[in-house]
Amino acid sequence: MRLHYRSLAVGLFCAAIVFLVDQISKYWILFDFRLPEKGSVAICPGLNFTMVWNHAITFGMFGGAGAAGRIIFSVISLAIVAGLLTWIARTPRLLIAGLAGAITGGAVGNVLDRLRYGAVVDFIHAHAFGWSWYVFNIADAAIVCSVAGLIVDSLYRERQHPSQQGDGRPVERSAGDK
Repeated sequence: MRLHYRSLAVGLFCAAIVFLVDQISKYWILFDFRLPEKGSVAICPGLNFTMVWNHAITFGMFGGAGAAGRIIFSVISLAIVAGLLTWIARTPRLLIAGLAGAITGGAVGNVLDRLRYGAVVDFIHAHAFGWSWYVFNIADAAIVCSVAGLIVDSLYRERQHPSQQGDGRPVERSAGDK
């Protein structure tokens, strides 16, 4: 296993930026803007700040886990973070390290919320023409955008290099493969 220190530095930098912006925004929403007291505030057409304490995971899934969910979701998230950190340290690609780092920072931010408040602080509510998206936070946005970036990168690289594996090595084919 070869460690890529530049990738690790980029990944940790992106994780730190997402984590800090997420935590600062949540602190501001809770204690300066005092959104829990207000419930929902229209910011501009199509965007509200709406206070939601998310006791579940992404898009409210597994919300029936009760008090144990707080610990279960935190442990699972931290296991995923460990895997992401390993991926970051092993990839030679700085883009992948940055995207995985952003996911890491978002995941750690949401875990801290669960441990500190018992739920994740969600407050960004986009809506238009009767359509309403789930209420989310900066960490969620970073995670979703970074996963989308990883998918696009994977599809693009496969189209550009269909005869290579994800790490750049040629795919070995047997005599029966065509």
